[in-house]
Amino acid sequence: MAEKAEQPKETNPLQAPYFDALGERNGEVELPEAIFAETPNMPVMHQAYLRQLANARQGTASTKTRANVSGGGAKPYRQKGTGRARHGSTREPSMKGGGTVFGPKPRDYSHRMPKQMRRLALRSALSQKAIDGQVRVIESFVFDEPKTSQAAELMEAIGFDRPALVVLPAPNYTVSRSFENLAGAKIVLARNLNIRDLFTHTYLLLAKDTLELLEENFSPRQREVAR
Repeated sequence: MAEKAEQPKETNPLQAPYFDALGERNGEVELPEAIFAETPNMPVMHQAYLRQLANARQGTASTKTRANVSGGGAKPYRQKGTGRARHGSTREPSMKGGGTVFGPKPRDYSHRMPKQMRRLALRSALSQKAIDGQVRVIESFVFDEPKTSQAAELMEAIGFDRPALVVLPAPNYTVSRSFENLAGAKIVLARNLNIRDLFTHTYLLLAKDTLELLEENFSPRQREVAR
C-alpha cells in the first residue's frame, strides 16, 4: 500500500523568527495583527510608491524660451539673395544659441494621497513581507562603539543574503554608524517607515520595541460614531 505524501506544514505569517542581540534564534514572536494581517492591496501600494517617487522630485529644471535668451535685436541677414532660409531673429529655436521649444519649466510634481490610504499601503507592504516570510525581529542591538564588522556578523548570523531594512524605535548613533557603510542594509526609524524602502529591500529586521510603535502609528483607526 502506497504511503501518503506528507502535507507541507502551514506557516503562520503572524509568527516571525525572533533573535537575541547576538543573532541567535530564540523561537518566534507574534506580530501585531492590526499591521501584519492586512490583505495586500496592490493598486494602493502602487499609487503610494509612485507618489513617493514623484514627491522626491525637485521640479527645478528650467530652460529658456526665445523670450528669455539674449540677442535677437536685429535681423541676422537680409531676407533675399543669400540662398539661405529666411530668419528674423537669432533667438529662434532653429538657430544656434536660440530658445528651447517646450522645454521643462519649474513645476510641482507632488501627488496628494489621503493618510488612510498611505497607512493602508504600508500595512499591505508589511503584510506581504510577513506572508513571504521576510520579517525578522531582534531583541535589541548591543554595540559598544560603531563597528561595521560587528553589524556584518550580526546580519550573517541572522541569515540575510539580500538587502535588509533595519527598523529602530528611536535614533541610535552607534547602531546607525555601524550599519551605515554596510552594503545591502539601511537604517530607518519606525515613524519614518515608507513604501519605497519596503519595496527596495528584501528583508525586514525589526527591533522588538518597534512593534508597538508600528501598531500605534499605522493601525487603522476606528471612526468615532456620533452619539
